[in-house]
Amino acid sequence: MKRYDLRHLHNDFYDRMVELIDSGLKAGEVGIFLFEIGDFSAIQKSADVIREQGHDLMNSLKFNEVDWTIVVKKADNETKKARLAAAEAAKVAAAEAAAEQEAADQKAAEEKARKEAEEAAAKAAQEAAEAAAKKEAEEKARREQEAADQKAAEEKARKEAEEAAAKAAAEKAAQEAAEAEAAEAAGKKEAEEAAAEKAPVTKTAVKKAPAKKTPARKPAAKTAAKPRAGSRTRGKAK
Repeated sequence: MKRYDLRHLHNDFYDRMVELIDSGLKAGEVGIFLFEIGDFSAIQKSADVIREQGHDLMNSLKFNEVDWTIVVKKADNETKKARLAAAEAAKVAAAEAAAEQEAADQKAAEEKARKEAEEAAAKAAQEAAEAAAKKEAEEKARREQEAADQKAAEEKARKEAEEAAAKAAAEKAAQEAAEAEAAEAAGKKEAEEAAAEKAPVTKTAVKKAPAKKTPARKPAAKTAAKPRAGSRTRGKAK
C-alpha cells in the first residue's frame, strides 16, 4: 500500500493520479490518494476517472474539513482491458441509445410541430370561415336594414303625400265653399238692390212736431212783513 499527497495540485490532479497508478503501483496493489475537496466536484470526478481506467475504487471518504481521500486497487492488464472494452461498449451503447433517443425526440418534436401546424391551420381556417360567415351575416343584416329603412321611408313619403293631398283637397273644398258663399251673398245683394230699384217710391207724411208750450209764470210771492217786537204771530204769504 502506498500513499500519495496530491493537495498541492489543487483541482488539477487527475492526470498525475493516473500516472502514479500506472507507474507506482503493481497489479493488485492498493494506493491512497489525498486531494483537496474544493467545490466538491473533485470527489465524483476522481471516482469516474478510476473507473474509466479499469481499476477498483475501494473507498472514498473525508479526510478532514478541506481534504478527501480515495483508496484505489490497481487492476491487472487483462482485467483492465476487459473493463475498458466493456466501458467502451457501454459508452457506445449509451451513445447509440442517446442518438436513438435524440432521433426519437426529434421525430416526436417534428410530429408535435406537424400537429401544431395542422391545428393552427385548422384553427386559422375555422376563424377565417367564422369571420367570413360573420361578415356575410353583417352584410345581410345591413342590406335588410337598408331595405327596411327604404320601405319605411317610402311608406312615410306615401303617407305624407296622402296627407298633403288630403289637406290640399280640404283647403280647395273650403276655398270653393267660401267662394260659393261669397257668390251667393253677392247674388242676394244684387237681387235685393234690383228689387229695391223696381219698387214704387212712396212719400211718407212728415208730421210736424208740436209746438212747445211755455209754462205760465207763477206770481211772485209777497214778502211777509216783519213782525213787530213782542208779537207772537207771523204773517203768511198769499
